[in-house]
Order: sequence, then C-alpha cells, then structure tokens
Amino acid sequence: MRVVIAGGHGKIALLLEKVLADRGDEAVGIVRNPAHTEDVERAGARAVVLDLEQAGVAEVADVVNGADAVVFAAGGGPDSGAARKETVDKGAAILLADAAEQAGVRRYVMVSSMGVDSADPSSDDVFQVYLRAKKAADEDLASRDLDWTIVRPGRLTDKPATGRVQVGRLGRGEVTRADVAAVLAEALTTESTFRTTFDLLEGHQTVEAALAGL
Repeated sequence: MRVVIAGGHGKIALLLEKVLADRGDEAVGIVRNPAHTEDVERAGARAVVLDLEQAGVAEVADVVNGADAVVFAAGGGPDSGAARKETVDKGAAILLADAAEQAGVRRYVMVSSMGVDSADPSSDDVFQVYLRAKKAADEDLASRDLDWTIVRPGRLTDKPATGRVQVGRLGRGEVTRADVAAVLAEALTTESTFRTTFDLLEGHQTVEAALAGL
C-alpha cells in the first residue's frame, strides 16, 4: 500500500511512517522544510519537499498520483498564529482533498481534534480559531465523494503506546501519539471506518477491536 502523508515531519506522522514501513507499506511524507527529510527517511518513508501553503492542486496531485491513500497530519504548530490555522489546518487539508480527487485517490484519513463542535464562533483566541479551522476542514472532507475517515484525538501525550483505545463520541481525555498512529494505520484498510468521524482516547480495547466496532 502506498500512503502519502501531509505533514510528514509531525510527531504523529513520523510514528505512522514507521508503522507503515515496518508492515511493508510504502510511506511518502510531504515536508515543507528540506532539513526534515532525513528524519522522515529515518522513519522508513520517502520524503517529498513541498510547501502546502504555496503549492497548487496540480503540484500536490503529482505527489499523490498512484497512491492508495492520503493522510492529513499537518498543522500550523502550537506556536503559530491564527493566520496559519487557516492556511494549514484548513487550507492545506482542503488542498489535499482537491489533489486526491484530481489524482483519483479515494481513501483520505484526517487527523482532526476533539472539541471542534464546541468551538466559539466569534472568539479571536488562537485555539478557538484552530478549532474552527479544523471543523471547516472536517466538514469539507465529509461533503466529498471520497472514502474518508475523520479521527479526533483527545489531548496528545508522548507516553509509550498502550495498544488499548476507545473510539466513538467521547468526553475529555488523553491518548498517546503512538496509539493515534496505530489507529491511523489500521483505519487505512478497515472499511468500518469509511465515511465515519470518531473521537479517540486511551481505553481498554485493542485498536483492531475498537475500529471493528464502529
């Protein structure tokens, strides 16, 4: 399976690339900074340098052409301002969907966030802008004729993977980035996740059992 990951140098993306490489899949990580290619390659993926805030649909479509799936794991980053929430968390996610459609790639897995449905519609707080941007990206993806999945993790931690999660409509909680990566990898080929949006937290089920129950 060939999987193209937007935001290929992110913490979740690097973990996902290793999971995919370890199971024999081909992972391609899109990165903005050429200095990040070595880390992506060390994770077992091929790096492609492309700035999703500047690229056009055709450029991104060239990268995803021939892929079996795309994963959106990019983000403006915790220290970025409101403008980059719009251009990355929203704009780049929509750009990737446009490119996937143009290239004929039906499978799209989105890393979103818990709390998007309760975002303050008028606040200028950067986190609220972020939540609104993620919600807009989610809504755009869900409106498309693609085999999409929207994963909304809780508070992310860098603890070791537990291998145990819960999915569905959930309250607040946390989940390790490693477990998020495992869920993304499993979701790529799990049809019960197609055209489904779910929250993700640490729990008591295996990843396979949790996703099969959706």
